[in-house]
Amino acid sequence: MISVRGMVGARVGVLGLGRSGLTAARALRDGGAKPVCWDDNSSAREAAEAEGFEVADLAAGAIMETLARLVVSPGIPHLYPRPNPVVLAALRAGVTLDNDVGLFFQSFGHGAWNAFDTPPKVVAVTGSNGKSTTSALIHHILRESGRPTQLAGNIGRGVLDIDLPRDGEVIVLELSSYQTDLARALTPDIAVFTNLSPDHLDRHAGLGGYFAAKRRLFAEGGPDRAVIGIDEVEGLYLANQLAESASDDRVIRVSSGGQPGPGWSVTARKGFLAERRKGRQVDSIDLRDIASLPGAHNHQNACAAYAVCRALGQAPKSIAAGLRSYGGLPHRSQYLGARGGVGFVNDSKATNVDSALQALLAFPRIRWICGGLMKEGGLEALAPGLGHVAKAYVIGREAPGFALHLTGIETEICGDMATAVRRAAEDAEEGETVLLAPAAASFDQYDNFERRGEDFAAQVAQVLQES
Repeated sequence: MISVRGMVGARVGVLGLGRSGLTAARALRDGGAKPVCWDDNSSAREAAEAEGFEVADLAAGAIMETLARLVVSPGIPHLYPRPNPVVLAALRAGVTLDNDVGLFFQSFGHGAWNAFDTPPKVVAVTGSNGKSTTSALIHHILRESGRPTQLAGNIGRGVLDIDLPRDGEVIVLELSSYQTDLARALTPDIAVFTNLSPDHLDRHAGLGGYFAAKRRLFAEGGPDRAVIGIDEVEGLYLANQLAESASDDRVIRVSSGGQPGPGWSVTARKGFLAERRKGRQVDSIDLRDIASLPGAHNHQNACAAYAVCRALGQAPKSIAAGLRSYGGLPHRSQYLGARGGVGFVNDSKATNVDSALQALLAFPRIRWICGGLMKEGGLEALAPGLGHVAKAYVIGREAPGFALHLTGIETEICGDMATAVRRAAEDAEEGETVLLAPAAASFDQYDNFERRGEDFAAQVAQVLQES
């Protein structure tokens, strides 16, 4: 655990007692602070009380005036669409807002590092799509090369729950916009911006606010190196803001469109990753036969991971070996197996239109399982990928309404996952892929996208056993 520093004896409110909130309370107490915890859920409050924490309604009476800081869990809105009542009370009382990520960066480095030959480093990854895969790839490549590393944040463990870092260790953090938006300290050694597409717009009052939340990772502390995906104008703009000149190699530009940026760049074109520095290609890797990284979007993830590892001093051959041995993450272009020349791929994490489009573009002919709670903006942006779809099998409580938005392709209303998988498997022909890429949230039928992906995997396992 990373003990929170600089708050000995201070009363600190902790709002939200899920994974990050309860871990923050423990780290605060371990560092000598006095956490005061609250959650609207009574079972969460009882769990905190069982660990000996003070539990009190932070908006009641004069409690707020006794607090030095309020630590807010990521799922709790602090500004848009409207502040949580406890957050609003803190704003009116002038109590400083923060989150576990801010506490982590405030507390990570300390005097004991003077004994290290190589100080630990932090890599922080943000963006709309590909954060998890990019973070996991970096972690995997480093681990396979023998370098100590931990993976945390929006994936794996909470940021304050990691082990104390070792000599030369690299901490890889996946950070969402909810986490970067509120953290008071953001000082990674290397920061990564994968891409930007509309998501969480209500939470950030539009696309500009969403981009601003991501941009804070680069603007607040100033990383030593920035790896920036430049396939969207926001990435181009961010790279331009961070670089002093076109040749400034503190910025590594990444593209899956194959167009190298100026200076240091890593690009993927027709399945080949290429690193260029000072106008010359210095290395190349064939990504086409890596089953766990299909499609241009995963090639962009590979480019970003490669760039980070090169910035950390890893040799290209070591990185290539790590890319080839990467097994993939559950629910993110996860290959589940094949039957009769038909592959089955679980991309339940494709909860928005942009990520679903990238999944559709990754395979030549698809039996597509889609549907759920449709997000703002509709499905029109999927059009470039629909030519790859042989037929769509629509699930979700509002499946008929969802199917109406899928123009120009054959659809079948299935409703539930078992029916969709069975029908897709019956129809599929050799060379096709049965793909779950919902382009929608899961909450109409499942607690989260993981549960949806697990259901798909279970149904596919039955199909494969019957072969």
